[in-house]
Amino acid sequence: MNRAVATVGGVPVPIGEVDAREAELRATPLAAALPLAGTSEGRQLRRWLTQLLVTERVVAAEAEALGLTSAAAPAEDELLPDLTARLEIGSVAAAALADPLARALFSYVTAEVDVSDADVAAYHRRNPMRFATSPRGHQGWRRPAVAPALDQVAPAIADHLRAAARRRAFRLWLDARRAALVDLAPGYEHPGDPRQPDNTHKH
Repeated sequence: MNRAVATVGGVPVPIGEVDAREAELRATPLAAALPLAGTSEGRQLRRWLTQLLVTERVVAAEAEALGLTSAAAPAEDELLPDLTARLEIGSVAAAALADPLARALFSYVTAEVDVSDADVAAYHRRNPMRFATSPRGHQGWRRPAVAPALDQVAPAIADHLRAAARRRAFRLWLDARRAALVDLAPGYEHPGDPRQPDNTHKH
C-alpha cells in the first residue's frame, strides 16, 4: 500500500515518492556521506526529503495560482551566491530553488522588498571595512585597506542588504504557505520538530 507521508492542499504525497527520491540520492557520489537507512539519522534524511517534496508541491501550486512560469526566472547563483545565503534561507528552500519555477516565485514574492538609506548607513557604521579594498601599490604590493566613505560603497551595501532581506521574506512566506497547506503524517514530521523521537537537538 502506497500510503501518504503528507498532504498538500488535501492532495496526498505517496511514500513511494520519498522512496524514489532517497534511491536517487543513494545512487549518486553523495551516497557514502549519507546516513544508513533505518537509523535515526536515516529517518531524519527521509523527513528532510519529505519537506523538500511538500515544498516543491507548494511552490508548484502557488506558481500556478499566480500564473507564473519559469521563463523569466533569475539564475540560481543570483539568489544564492554563497554558503551564507543558503544557510540564511534554509536547506529545504535552498534545494527547492534549484527549480527555475521556484526562483520565478521568489522574484514575484520579494519584488517589493527593499532597504532604506538609513539601513545602508547603519550597516556601514557597524561594518566600515566590509567592502574595503586593498589598492595595489608599487611593484604589486597591496597597501593596507582603508575604510571607504559611505557614498563609495552604498550601492554594494544596498545590494547586499536587499538580497538578504529578500531571502528572509521568501523564507517567511514559504513557511506560512507550508503551514497553511501541508499536513504531515506521523513519522514524517519536520526533522527539527522536538516532538519527534529522532530529533537530537536538545536543550
